[in-house]
Parts: sequence; structure tokens; C-alpha cells
Amino acid sequence: MSNLDFIYKRHSVRKFKEEQVPIGDIKEMIKAATYAPSGKNVQNWHFVVVRDKEKIQEMARIIEKKHEEVAAYTKDEKKREKFMKFLRYFTVFKNAPSVVIVYAGEYPVTALDLLKEGGASKEEIHSLLKPSPGIQNIGAAMENLLLAAANMGYGGCWMTGPNYAKDEIAEFIGFEKEGYTFAAMTPIGIPDGEVKSPPRKDVEEVMTIIE
Repeated sequence: MSNLDFIYKRHSVRKFKEEQVPIGDIKEMIKAATYAPSGKNVQNWHFVVVRDKEKIQEMARIIEKKHEEVAAYTKDEKKREKFMKFLRYFTVFKNAPSVVIVYAGEYPVTALDLLKEGGASKEEIHSLLKPSPGIQNIGAAMENLLLAAANMGYGGCWMTGPNYAKDEIAEFIGFEKEGYTFAAMTPIGIPDGEVKSPPRKDVEEVMTIIE
């Protein structure tokens, strides 16, 4: 046993039992999420919890419709078929008892205004924004949420694929918060069946030590 076991409990869960997750437990997960590091302490996150099964299934149908629309943009049949294969991954939440959508608010990049004032090139500005510091806050919060869920006996699956339908989803659930946009979502529920994660790369392969 290791003190890091709480990390290794987390897996991507895509199949859930029907039993609903108590709202108190979801609040605890979201509280854990809000303890993630946040640049400038802006805490630019907002969590929308959907617990109505009909609404969850309708969100999946919205994504299915949008997916077909996007697939129709290409005339390349092979490309279209490949894209269509992703649909089942983008709608795995449809049978989960609860779904948490994480919205990202605006994030002030300290050097951005100064670079613009100094006549920085588009390439330099793009290079500054490429790491997406505001979205990194959301990523940290989502990881905390999923770690908390796993340690409370639940499971989830970090999803960003449905982002192309973010406007349609926001309109359907009736969520509107100025400056905030759909960043990621996760189903939350009790895992149904054995859960495994794919092998990880060896640490030596992904680590460089400079002494």
C-alpha cells in the first residue's frame, strides 16, 4: 500500500449502475475540485450538475445531431466514417445518473496587454496563449473532482469531445453566465463492472533529469 493509492484508484469509467449519487456526495466532490491550484487565485470555474435522466439523454441526442452535422462537412467518406466512430465516446454519459459540466471563466494573462501595446507579433501572442493558463485551472479542478469521486466509491470520465455542441447544450440546460464557456464534462456514478486503465508509459520515457 502506498500513500499515493488515492491517485491509482482513478480510472476512466464509462459504464454505471442506475443508483443515483446523493447530492451531498457531489457537493463534496465539487468542494474538492475548488481546492485545486488556480493562477492568480481567480478560481475561474463553475460547475453545473445535471441529475435528471431525461435531460441527460437529451444532451446525448443533441450531441448525436451535432456530430452528424459536423460529419457532413466533409466529402471524404473515409474521414467521415472515422469521425463518426468517435460518437459513442462522446455520448457515454447518457446512462449515467449524474453529469457535471465544468464551465471556464475569463482569465487575465498578465503580459498580454503589454505585448499588444509593444506591437508584438501574432506569433508571439499566440505563443504566450498556447499553454492556455486559464484552462489549466479547469484541468486541475477536474482532476481533483475525479480523484475525490474515485475515493468516495464513484467513477467518472473526463470528456472534452462534446465541446462542438457546447452552445446547444448550454441553451438546452438553460445555463448562462457571462464570460463563461463549456470546458469539460464528466458523468458521475457507481462503476458497473471491473474498471481498468490502459498501461502508462515508463517513467524513464517521460522524464528528463537536468543536474
